[in-house]
Parts: sequence; structure tokens; C-alpha cells
Amino acid sequence: MTVPVFLAQGLDGPELTLDGPEGRHAASVRRLRPGERVDLTDGAGAVAECVVRETLKDALRLDVLRRYDVEAPRPRLVVVQGLPKGDRGELAVEMMTEAGVDVIVPWSAARSITQWKGDKVAKALGRWRSTAREAGKQARRFHLPEVTDLASTKQVERLLSEAALGLVLHEEADGPLSGVPLPAGGDIVMVVGPEGGVSEEELAAFSAAKATPVLLGPTVLRTSTAGVAATAVLLSRTGRW
Repeated sequence: MTVPVFLAQGLDGPELTLDGPEGRHAASVRRLRPGERVDLTDGAGAVAECVVRETLKDALRLDVLRRYDVEAPRPRLVVVQGLPKGDRGELAVEMMTEAGVDVIVPWSAARSITQWKGDKVAKALGRWRSTAREAGKQARRFHLPEVTDLASTKQVERLLSEAALGLVLHEEADGPLSGVPLPAGGDIVMVVGPEGGVSEEELAAFSAAKATPVLLGPTVLRTSTAGVAATAVLLSRTGRW
């Protein structure tokens, strides 16, 4: 059985207490009992392998068996996700997190049907970040992905220009994603357009920022699934899978 993972800070010492929302979930929902194994992580690579010593009403007391640090994977994969409509944004975040994306950048594209404005920005970002956190624990990731603030097209251009490799998924690209030479390190920044796709103006701006348009495959995928499909191609080719 897979050992459950919980987020915690301050992993020093031979004994730890998991409390707060994580401890409440572990004790009341997961109903973990003395003798069962759990792993704690700070989400930035630090891991404490533990065994439950005592179950309280809304917390666990744990004995630490071992500590270690997990190096961040390289090259780093950054996905710029055009805002999808409805709850498909959370679906995209969940799948990309489980697959291993390191940074997810919500992008307000010209053809995005959904637009985050005013109070909607903070609420939507909160949902994306909560989804990434929970999916990361489910996938036993010890480096949780970063979900950045909402990015403009200009900010995406800057990300692409500074990347070791910039890619734009586009249905009219000449070459396949599977054939692009990949860097050994640095950031791979990949742009996934919204339902309406990447506009001609955006594609021109991204190409000027050194990004390469690439074709994912012969079929047209939804924006919520294109990112995870492309991630699978890239992570397998880089040796991270």
C-alpha cells in the first residue's frame, strides 16, 4: 500500500506532531492509527519518513525513522496554460501536477473564453493552487509545483525569451514535439493555448521570443488535456520518466 504524504514545516527532531488541517485530515478522515507509516514533506524536497506513535482527535504524534532531501528534477518544465472555461482549468492543473510539471503559469490569452478579473483572480488562483497541492500529495511529489500569478502575453514572451527552450503547441506547426532537440538543463517553457487556440499575433510574438511552434499529434486535443499529453512526451524524452 502506498504510504500517504502530508505537508508540514519544521521537520527537525526525533519526534514530530502533525496538526492543523493536515493533522485533522490524517486523524479524522484517513483515520491513521499507531504503527502506520506516513511521510511528511515541506514541498521543497525535504522528507521525513515517520511512523504514527499516537492518534489524537485532530493530530498525529510521529516518530521519525529517516530524513532525506530529494533534488529538484532537471530540466525544469514550465507550462503556460491558456485559461480554459469552467472547471477544466483545475482538471488541467491536476493532471499536469500528477505527471510532473514543475511550474504552471495561468495565462490570459486573447482567445480565452474565461477571463479572470477583479475578485475572480484571487479565487481562481486559490482553486488552482489548492488543486496542485492536493494532486501533488496524491502523486507523492516531494517538490510541489508552483502555480504563479496570472500572466499577461508580455510576461509569457519574457518567460520564453529567458528559457533554455521555448515551445508553443500549434495545430499548423511544421514539426512534431517528439522531434525537437531538448536541453540538458535550464527551463523548458511550453505554451498551451485556450479553447480558441493561440492567435496569429500571439504566435508571432512568441516566435520573436525564440519559441518554436510544435505539433503535438494528428488529433486535436482539448486545452485541458493537451498539456498533460505534451508533458508525457517531454518527460519521457528528457529521461525524467
